[in-house]
Amino acid sequence: MPDGAQLTPTAPLQDGEETVESLRPDRGAYLRDNAWMAAVAMAAGMAILWTAGNPHVWTGAIGGLAAIAIRGWYMASEELAVRWDLTDRRLLGPHGRETRLSEIVKVNRFFSVVQVVTSTGAKHLIKYQSDPAATQARLRRAANLPEAE
Repeated sequence: MPDGAQLTPTAPLQDGEETVESLRPDRGAYLRDNAWMAAVAMAAGMAILWTAGNPHVWTGAIGGLAAIAIRGWYMASEELAVRWDLTDRRLLGPHGRETRLSEIVKVNRFFSVVQVVTSTGAKHLIKYQSDPAATQARLRRAANLPEAE
């Protein structure tokens, strides 16, 4: 398992800077997203075997489910330990990631993931949010971006 300190912001706060909110993953969102991935993997496995002419198409469903279940179990402790901190000046993330709020040009949402895009083209994923629309709106307000359509 990786060092837990790398899964949370390590950048020190600047003079007078304050943490406004910590964005943590939600276990329910993690399980829900993994269930959707399992459904897709099961369907894909069955479709591949059917296309190949395999008479045991049902084994594709078992393989897809097993693959995602094992991945989900293995990655859960790491994925659920990640934390992002929103300060009054920056967005601070794991592995030393830091972005000034003024550099954020776009905030996208896909299922339970919120993607932050910076003016330099860097993209950061804040995964498994219980209310991704609220997280997106909060980040847009912090970066002074217009509300999402």
